[in-house]
Amino acid sequence: MISRLFTLVLLVSPLAHGLSADPIYDETQVPSYTLPDPLVFKNGSPVTTPAEWEKRREELLRLFESHVYGKTPVGRPTEMRFESRKKVNGFLGGLATLEEIRIHFSPAAEEPFLDLLVIKPSQIPETGAPTFLALNFNGNHSIHPSPEITLSGSWMRTSEEDVKNGLIDDNRATENSRGSKSSRWPVEKLIKSGTALATFYYGDIDPDFDDGFKNGIHALFGQPAADEWGSIGAWAWGASRAMDFLTTDKDIDKERVAIFGHSRLGKTALWAGARDQRFSLVISNNSGCGGAALSRRCFGERVGRINTAFPHWFSDAFLQYNENEAALPVDQHQLIALIAPRRVYVASAVEDEWADPRGEFLAAKHAGPVYELLGKKGLGVCDLPGLNTPVGDTVRYHIRAGKHDVTDFDWEEYIKAIKSIAAARR
Repeated sequence: MISRLFTLVLLVSPLAHGLSADPIYDETQVPSYTLPDPLVFKNGSPVTTPAEWEKRREELLRLFESHVYGKTPVGRPTEMRFESRKKVNGFLGGLATLEEIRIHFSPAAEEPFLDLLVIKPSQIPETGAPTFLALNFNGNHSIHPSPEITLSGSWMRTSEEDVKNGLIDDNRATENSRGSKSSRWPVEKLIKSGTALATFYYGDIDPDFDDGFKNGIHALFGQPAADEWGSIGAWAWGASRAMDFLTTDKDIDKERVAIFGHSRLGKTALWAGARDQRFSLVISNNSGCGGAALSRRCFGERVGRINTAFPHWFSDAFLQYNENEAALPVDQHQLIALIAPRRVYVASAVEDEWADPRGEFLAAKHAGPVYELLGKKGLGVCDLPGLNTPVGDTVRYHIRAGKHDVTDFDWEEYIKAIKSIAAARR
């Protein structure tokens, strides 16, 4: 078998082959394309019943594994265990309870591990609290300034601004970084709405740099082959392991757990939601290329560009589609369709052209036929809606004013979406 590192040398850079990875920002320059039909088997047979869809669903999962995200180990390690490291009653002035759980993956090694922060309302109904399981970029301590949250000791990506502001020192978080991303995490709003928040730092599972997979969860499972999981696959696997813990917590309503991610973690949330049907709501916030946006549009960030900048995110098999998106046997509307009949929320920002808002909308729209086959409504609209005007129900979409970010408007809509699941159950 060709090694992963050798494959990278051959395929990682489209520029080395004289190909262009320039983004398109003009709709008139979007190439003509034909989307692969989620309701047609590889052999050309149509999918006409829910039972046939289940077979097609497995076929599509294998295609995404083989060509995009890579094959992922199935299930949890047999010796995985949960360690309760902290519990704070009366958190947020009595509104909430804080818990810190370390998920160990092997008894033989301290690392890798996943530190899960769970913040729950103090008053919880018998059915449990609806819960957002969310991956974060900067450590659990970054979502809120409280000193009760343990400062992460894991390796951190950094920027000149982080160093200048004293947030990161030698790729490790400092005390100054507490609450540094609190604008994206309205913790009090979530708790007052009756929802719980469970979050973990994605770098606990796999550090976000191209080191040949010598660290993180890959080090435990061994060097991945060319058709096996990259970092997005690993982060999604970690989300499922966090869900393993949540299913043991009597305060969590297991039928109302939403997986949430922004940007590259929005890509992760979609792949996790496609693979793990325990998530009742899947939320993609500004996920773009390799997430909710159609690859064949070649708008904004393209496959060649993302594979060049972040060669560790996807499997090496994805590299063959650099500047060759039309050859992909799948596209992202089919990824969204894999979530059916569960709920999915795709969100865009009008100034975030790099993530192709129209392509994200179209992917949500074209997943509709699968939802309809399963007795659910699709997006229900043909055209991109106006700003700050959510559309759809089981498949939901909005494009808001502003840039690539997570805002209070986004969270208010996500809270409504998870609450609607609770209302349906009653």
